[in-house]
Amino acid sequence: MDSAFNKTKVFLEMIRFEHTIFALPFAFVGALLVEKQIPAGSDIIWITLAMAGARTAAMSLNRVIDRHIDAQNPRTAFRALPRGLLSVRDVWVYTLISFALLLFSAHQLSPLAFSLSPIAVAVLSLYSYTKRFTWTCHLILGLALGLAPAGAWAAIVNRVDPAVIPLGLGVLFWVAGFDIIYACDDFIFDREYGIHSIPARFGIAKALSISAFFHVLAPVLFLATGVMLQMGVFYFAGLALAVSLLWYQHRLISPGDLSRAGVAFFNLNGLLSVVMFCFTFLDILFPVTIC
Repeated sequence: MDSAFNKTKVFLEMIRFEHTIFALPFAFVGALLVEKQIPAGSDIIWITLAMAGARTAAMSLNRVIDRHIDAQNPRTAFRALPRGLLSVRDVWVYTLISFALLLFSAHQLSPLAFSLSPIAVAVLSLYSYTKRFTWTCHLILGLALGLAPAGAWAAIVNRVDPAVIPLGLGVLFWVAGFDIIYACDDFIFDREYGIHSIPARFGIAKALSISAFFHVLAPVLFLATGVMLQMGVFYFAGLALAVSLLWYQHRLISPGDLSRAGVAFFNLNGLLSVVMFCFTFLDILFPVTIC
């Protein structure tokens, strides 16, 4: 029993389970916006379980696929698989359990959500392979997380409407932008071992410029969602705060100083997604139109 508990603890640390916070709030945003009301409690529970299952399955697959690369990279050599703290078989068991949780939860929501659920995992799993041959891998990762609000939208009404498209694209460019920052830490390793990324392809200075451009596109797309759905003051106030977080994130780093990239990647982006959810929630509770 202790062994199973310890393995589960190591597994959750390996996949950084706490970083589910990046995608989950935007799934809730999609669920809130679809009918501009608070979803049923059962829907919230099943969306939460589906998102946890999807991310866990995808991240554990990523660790299995990348285990040989991780073993060579000084930044990732401490992970559980390279160190032998978990076996490949162990990780596959957790992956199958997580995938089953995703499918079962999506099945409880709607037929369309059930049909879409494997696509998100497939796209995120593809990310590990795309970085072996294309620097656009960051956009593939963004696409996987960008499917979260669409999946939640489909879960509530069993369809995907036009207004969720800019929301999903906004998440795509937001994620791609901060993943580029994260990849800057592996700039030297990626070039040496032939791993494809925007920093490895264009250099750190251009990569940070591309990241900043993506982080301009993202709030513009979130703005489009708000306009299409005629959102109120709280939604746009939250968006303004999100823009300030993106701006501050890029103030923290420079081509000559990436020492605070971890703060920019983990802390600020986790906060941004929570801010967008909280202010969208407030807008649903207290709809105050701008005009």
